[in-house]
Amino acid sequence: MTDPAKQPLRRTNPDADDVGYNPTANPTFDAVLAARLSRRDFVLGSLGTGAMAVFGGVSLAGCAGSGGGTVGGTSETLLGFKAVSKGLADAVVVPEGYSVSVICALGDPLTAATPAYNNDGTDTDFESRFGDHHDGMEYFGLSAAGAPDPNSGERALIGMNHEATTNPDPAGPSYFIHANGGTTTLPRPAAEVDKEMALHGISMFEIRKTAGKFAYVRDSAFNFRIHQQTPVDLYGPARGHGLVMTKHSTGGTQTRGTLNNCGTGRTPWGTLLSGEENWAGYFTRSATDNAARGNDKSVTSLNRYGRAQGAASRHGWETGGSDDKYQRWNIGKTGVSADGTDDYRNELNTMGYIVEVDPYDRTRTARKRTALGRFAHEAAAFSVATAGRPLAIYQGDDARNEYIYKWVSAANWDAADANAADRLAVGDKYLDSGKLYVARFNADGSGDWLELTITAPAIAGYATYAFADQADVCVNARLAGDALGATRMDRPEWSGVNRTNGEVYITLTNNSNRRLNPTGSQVAPDAANPRVYTDTKAGGSTSTGNVNGHIIRIRDTGGEPAATTFTWDVYLFGAESGASASVNLSGLTADQDFSSPDGLVFSRATNICWIQTDDGAYTDVTNCMMLAALPGSVGDGGAVAVTDTGVTTQRGKLPTAETLKRFLVGPVGCEITGVCEAPDGKTLFINIQHPGETTAIANIGDPSLYTSHWPGSTGYGAGGASARPRSATIAITRDNGGRVGT
Repeated sequence: MTDPAKQPLRRTNPDADDVGYNPTANPTFDAVLAARLSRRDFVLGSLGTGAMAVFGGVSLAGCAGSGGGTVGGTSETLLGFKAVSKGLADAVVVPEGYSVSVICALGDPLTAATPAYNNDGTDTDFESRFGDHHDGMEYFGLSAAGAPDPNSGERALIGMNHEATTNPDPAGPSYFIHANGGTTTLPRPAAEVDKEMALHGISMFEIRKTAGKFAYVRDSAFNFRIHQQTPVDLYGPARGHGLVMTKHSTGGTQTRGTLNNCGTGRTPWGTLLSGEENWAGYFTRSATDNAARGNDKSVTSLNRYGRAQGAASRHGWETGGSDDKYQRWNIGKTGVSADGTDDYRNELNTMGYIVEVDPYDRTRTARKRTALGRFAHEAAAFSVATAGRPLAIYQGDDARNEYIYKWVSAANWDAADANAADRLAVGDKYLDSGKLYVARFNADGSGDWLELTITAPAIAGYATYAFADQADVCVNARLAGDALGATRMDRPEWSGVNRTNGEVYITLTNNSNRRLNPTGSQVAPDAANPRVYTDTKAGGSTSTGNVNGHIIRIRDTGGEPAATTFTWDVYLFGAESGASASVNLSGLTADQDFSSPDGLVFSRATNICWIQTDDGAYTDVTNCMMLAALPGSVGDGGAVAVTDTGVTTQRGKLPTAETLKRFLVGPVGCEITGVCEAPDGKTLFINIQHPGETTAIANIGDPSLYTSHWPGSTGYGAGGASARPRSATIAITRDNGGRVGT
């Protein structure tokens, strides 16, 4: 290996979410008519500031508004709030009549013995603190006595993902948690690497309501962390398989940690599901590793998952020292064994799964459910649990041109399992045995779920990769999807299920690889991904493709979770309100327009569909946001021609001012992500991820040059108005005590 000393630290892709490793020529429906791409500029009008809620309990005057129906026979009106205007303020802006408070933030202690967070880069012990990049989260009620109680609105546990750490392009350290911004050359100091590894994973923490407001309980016996040194078991078809044998677990039954966790899911039996998303970029392998492997089929797998030989790691953790905890990030073949038990050539195969965690028992080892496939997981959305029917889980693979998947359990749902004492054993029942499917969308609004099974002739006889067995199919789900000709989508993100009719909503964030006349890895538009256009930002920079993303809906035939066919349409097209009609296909107004939908969760109390954005295309006009929407049903609109591309798509009913409006705008540089709520719907918990991410590492020593100081600027934590920005969890309530979103 090349001596890493003083090599510049590189990142292979500045935006870890905007990746694409799908080289297939899978059809994306019918051939597309050639069309000339119309260029457009957006008129940047005056920006409204909206009504600002300043942390510390400041209330805002109430404002009644029109809505889309009543809730539960009460006088509450869904979406009855006044829409928040777009804006660029370094604050969380919510409607009039709502208040915001910070619950917890990066670095806050999770034990009584852990010191308070200094927020100056000197803090340590991150294994016992909240991690970074707060993401998906779920609410698990607790009774006064500390027993599971899903209906409790006074005491609960929250399971929360920590996706990543804030690191600038092109440097790789997590600069806000190091005193001087971190080392940007290799090798990385062990102390820095240890901090960053601990920042990733999952936090489980208790919250309690006191004087009508929730706060986290620092010294709760329920609090715990899962980080990169935490043992995690492998379950399902890959358990004990040669593909996951490593120096750490020669039997292929265990790995360490969970990585780049994004979306979540809550099982009907009361456990947390956490999706491992962009994990591949944390690993490196040498420029000669293909030959070292004998150019075997593992090279095909590695290339498909984004780790070509010579790929540099995102943070350089493998250079932290000779200890095994650092060397595991080098996945080159360095040993002499035939099975990989003397090195970490198979370590990548232990990442990329749905992880199940028992929130109520910190002594239980988390389990990676390999049967659900290995890819860049986002959320895991369950079908409505119905006794005597199997459970379905809907999942997206968040990378350009990747697929949408469905898992169907072999076991039918038994309502008694909702209260089982051994929750992980129930997980074994529903998550280890079943069928994994990938979606193919047809141009007429129909679709097919194609089973990923070793018995499928297209998989068993796939010329590109020789699948050995079902475990191989699960570990290499992307390649199996290639073999079946699944539909390449515009970065499938979170999934959510409308509780009233069982229909599935999946966000498609964007795709910079859509083109009318594609070359290389680019793909043409199709019915389910019908737009290609150029967006011009203030200052003249442009982006081409499906810049603003959209949300697709799926209805399984007959409402059956195990159905192998479905119908679909596009619920909403993200766009700027001033865009052409061929781009703004949903007719969004200034109170509704958005870009790059990401998080999506249905309220269990009101069935409001909360839509969150992770955007870079519209950020010259507004920070990222959250919208509230009233769902309709697949087919409530109709076919529409996209004139710029010549594609006909299926479009849902156009939104109105009563069915879609902006609820929140976040601080500078942030992503809005993660939603959960108290059972009564009166407290909504939301994550503000990586505010101030646009700060240059060169400016770490001058707080006046930070692009954000949130939430310190609100008075939360150390640092005040000059604080380093921190990811944080907020609670939103109505000043009149009503349900959020009404």
